[in-house]
Amino acid sequence: MIIERAYAHVAPHGELDAGEWPWSVPCVRELVADGLRFTAPVTYVVGENGSGKSTLVEALAEGFGLDSWGGSHDWRYASHRPKSVLGQRIRFDAAPRGRSMLGNWAARKGFFLRAETALDALDREGFAPESASHGEGFLAAFRGKFLQPGLYVMDEPEAALSFTSCLELLGHIDQLTRRGGQVVCATHSPLLTALPGADIIEVGDHGMRRTAWSDLALVDHWRRYLDDPLSYLRHILD
Repeated sequence: MIIERAYAHVAPHGELDAGEWPWSVPCVRELVADGLRFTAPVTYVVGENGSGKSTLVEALAEGFGLDSWGGSHDWRYASHRPKSVLGQRIRFDAAPRGRSMLGNWAARKGFFLRAETALDALDREGFAPESASHGEGFLAAFRGKFLQPGLYVMDEPEAALSFTSCLELLGHIDQLTRRGGQVVCATHSPLLTALPGADIIEVGDHGMRRTAWSDLALVDHWRRYLDDPLSYLRHILD
């Protein structure tokens, strides 16, 4: 692992407006109060739309020096987007293996892959295949960019991937962590979160809490929907 804890740095006597975004988001408030400890090489952040999971993982990527638009550490801020107010405050405690990387900005390695900008980020780095679908472009990033020990942050990568491509992604993640990489991924996917040994953090009005795959609300909903779609559809269809 590269990092073992993330937290939001607040200057002494600094005051944050709890009613103002992003400090109004429960998981962000908990990050400020207690930090976020990483206990496994792969961490999944799950939650409903608007729960703050994308806000959280984007800030972690920015704090590590990755471009919030997506891309590798070598191409940070190529999009000319300023760091978010939360990203500017993110700090890390290094795991033993990550001390040299966090201690030397130039030594940091990683990639931020976000669903809506993945192909643009790859093209900016001269890596995107000329004739590839969105999903194929994602997989090209995994095959060619997710190789070295470093921090790899993803925001809903399943958005562009089929079932079988998600399985391929899990294989890449497994190989990456065996090489010393660390992954933080925001997702709605019951397939991705089933990776053995992964840490799952559910965010919502409660803030952040660790949970088991079998206890995830999204897993329960998918099970019930696939068993009887009409039990859901009858409430939304005329």
